[in-house]
Amino acid sequence: MKKLAAAISIAILAVASASALRHMRETSYLSKEEHWINQTIDHFSPYDRTQFAQRYYEYLHEFHSPDAPIFLIICGESSCNGISNDYLGVLAKKFGAAVVSLEHRYYGKSYPFGSFSMDNLRYLSSKQALFDLAVFRQYYQESLNAKLNKSTHNPWFVFGISYAGALSAWFRLKFPHLTCGSLASSALVLAVYNFTKFDQQVGESAGPECKAVLQEITNLVEQRLESNQKELKKLFNASKLSNDGDFLYFLADAAVTAIQYGDPDELCNPLTEAKKAGEDLVEAYAKYVKEYYIDYIGVDVEAYGQQQLKRAKISDSSSARLWWFQVCTEVAYFRVAPANDSIRSSKVDTRYYLDLCKKVFGNNMPGPDVNATNLYYGGKDIAGSKIIFTNGSQDPWRHASKQTSSRGMPAYIIKCHNCGHGADMRGCPQSRLVPKGMLCGLGSRIWSCSSTAISLVSFSHSKVLPVVFRVSGDAKNCASPDAVNKVRRDIITHIYQWLSECQFSGVSAM
Repeated sequence: MKKLAAAISIAILAVASASALRHMRETSYLSKEEHWINQTIDHFSPYDRTQFAQRYYEYLHEFHSPDAPIFLIICGESSCNGISNDYLGVLAKKFGAAVVSLEHRYYGKSYPFGSFSMDNLRYLSSKQALFDLAVFRQYYQESLNAKLNKSTHNPWFVFGISYAGALSAWFRLKFPHLTCGSLASSALVLAVYNFTKFDQQVGESAGPECKAVLQEITNLVEQRLESNQKELKKLFNASKLSNDGDFLYFLADAAVTAIQYGDPDELCNPLTEAKKAGEDLVEAYAKYVKEYYIDYIGVDVEAYGQQQLKRAKISDSSSARLWWFQVCTEVAYFRVAPANDSIRSSKVDTRYYLDLCKKVFGNNMPGPDVNATNLYYGGKDIAGSKIIFTNGSQDPWRHASKQTSSRGMPAYIIKCHNCGHGADMRGCPQSRLVPKGMLCGLGSRIWSCSSTAISLVSFSHSKVLPVVFRVSGDAKNCASPDAVNKVRRDIITHIYQWLSECQFSGVSAM
């Protein structure tokens, strides 16, 4: 009877867990209902009006007034599967705003051609993407006007994080008559050829003890690559990365991810403990890479291989090829090892990136013209107005963003231990669980996490453990929530001011 009761309990827990997980996935988006717009493939051609279907989403739950604001959240360099339920949902409720989101051309389901061959990629650029946003903004406004039988424009405000944050700033710069202002969160507005400041910030954010361990691991990995690379790559579940540069880039990215997304303890704690215990540091790092980066974050290791990046066939992993194309043509962001005191292997240098661009996209690929990109948009000297720039203090990408305020463009740095990429919109850390507090588990997986958000019970290793999912955008999970909330209050102040100026004129104001 006891065994039967235990089996029934396990079954009930499994059903409850599955149900709660489904609920968590559903509530992680404000909307997942797909809508479509016929978009022009080449906005710069005077005669070609060929179109493709571009996906977008709308969330109207908080939109109760025909003249209320419309918040446009820009999707970036990945599939856009809905409107995320992050801090933007709070802002939508506060301002009574409608929320719309447009998928970036080529990514997700918004691809113009049946393959991603080099010839078909010629219309993939930030400039074309900005025109997509402008066309969509006009299309949606006219559709809304027809639905509500009105003629005036709603005040629009644009949001974006990372590359999409740069697009948000650039959209305000290039189309100021179509928006009241923009939030450029962790916005990569400066195209950088040799981005050495990136790894310098990784070391600073990791702290001296963790940095020293990471550097030792890099040295040990380089030695083992020379002596027994087959076993080494197998240890990291990366046997298919035949190119040593791809393998070393993958290992560097695994460390960067925890730092970038405000999760340094998840990386540093096990490594510094292994160092103190005299354990094999390469094996300790391999354990982190497999459990955190591959299993938990869900990284596709093969996507780091140049052989897979060459594939023009459309698949779930195509985003990597698409983004590398933009890297190799427009923005670079070559995260090369600094000349001194580097964490990343020195073999991940400029030549590695340029060779990758040629091997993946052909020998005719000249490499990114960052000077042209910065000349077109202004880099950190962007001459826009009514743009808010925000950055997390631990985010290495902030060195490609605007960090100093200028006229009409306030800039804020959120300073705290785990303030990473997009902390103002996504909370801390940006990843799915918070690595501190109680133990949580699901199935055979056990991790550390916070006691905030959605809780359920799962049977794991003959123990009942609570599974807790972080509410996206919750500042309470930040090491210094007051730092995040202060910046959020400043953001709200600027949005209020700039929207009121738009509403005063009845149309979007310059």
